[in-house]
Amino acid sequence: MSIVDRVRREVERNALRARNGIKMAAGVSRVRTGLTPRDLVWRNGRASLYRYRNDDIRYRPPLLIVFSVVSRAYILDLTPGNSFVEHLLNGGFDVYLLEWGEADERDALNGFEYYADGAIPAAIREVCTRSNADEVSILGYCFGGVLTLLHGAHHPDAPIRSHTVMACPVDYEPMSLGTAMLGGGDIEDLLGDDGNLPADLVYSAFRSLTPTADITGYADLLEKLWNDDYVKAYQAMNGWASDHVPLAGRLARQMSSQLLEQNALVEDTFVLGGDRVSLKSITVPFLAVLGERDHIVPAEAASPVMDLVGSEHKSELRLPAGHIGLVVGRTAAKTTVPTIVEFLQNQSEEL
Repeated sequence: MSIVDRVRREVERNALRARNGIKMAAGVSRVRTGLTPRDLVWRNGRASLYRYRNDDIRYRPPLLIVFSVVSRAYILDLTPGNSFVEHLLNGGFDVYLLEWGEADERDALNGFEYYADGAIPAAIREVCTRSNADEVSILGYCFGGVLTLLHGAHHPDAPIRSHTVMACPVDYEPMSLGTAMLGGGDIEDLLGDDGNLPADLVYSAFRSLTPTADITGYADLLEKLWNDDYVKAYQAMNGWASDHVPLAGRLARQMSSQLLEQNALVEDTFVLGGDRVSLKSITVPFLAVLGERDHIVPAEAASPVMDLVGSEHKSELRLPAGHIGLVVGRTAAKTTVPTIVEFLQNQSEEL
């Protein structure tokens, strides 16, 4: 490329940078997320169960996705063409999503028992009824994976065909996020007037893991501000990364005690509803997906699950990706989703 061509290209890009920068500053270029058509089919408190519309269901049982408790689920359906849910629908599955909503004073007493022994089995029953199925495949994302593990361990006879977890923390020694969010003092001092851990404290804990991320992110954005696709992806992912919800107070106390202080999943001493539960009770086909560059749930926090579950048929998918990169972007489209789809299809019946 000649010098003249380079100068011309840079002039054009600067014009695009100015245009996109003005749009972002004025707030007129916000990206719409979570656009895959779905229907609210069940609700329990703030928890909501959605069923995604799919006219090409080719496999059963249906798939139930259980999301995390401190962030919003639209990261799984970010934008058209860059949607984890969209890929699963294209794979021929009947997909449901259980998300927990925004905790308020009515949720302050919700603990592991509510999530693992109450809401998840109720959602499974609803999925089976609506899809006329006897069982489900279950997938837990981030801390949603912990909740599905506890449900499966406490209810080994639950109607679950296969179990998948993604970026799921089980060993809390290397979990800096847990310490940043719940450690360093009396948990009671952290709770808000509604009895829950405030969303801004959750956000601060996430930011503390990568204190220079904003600076490097802005530098990359300035360089690529001319690229409409990059700007769109940046806005969508950056918006999600700062969009957290409160954590139920009782669950925060239990996490601090059983996970951070006792590391009870790894030590096999976890108590749920008065019962000691062991992940060895999980014996269905199992898949664990983790990112080697995940700063939120490090690989060393997620990988021990392979030794903890009792499944004879179990496998691990370890990818050179971060926490978000497991579900959005090229790595997700090329590796994560195809592997999960293949695993689920192998455990399913073709219609």
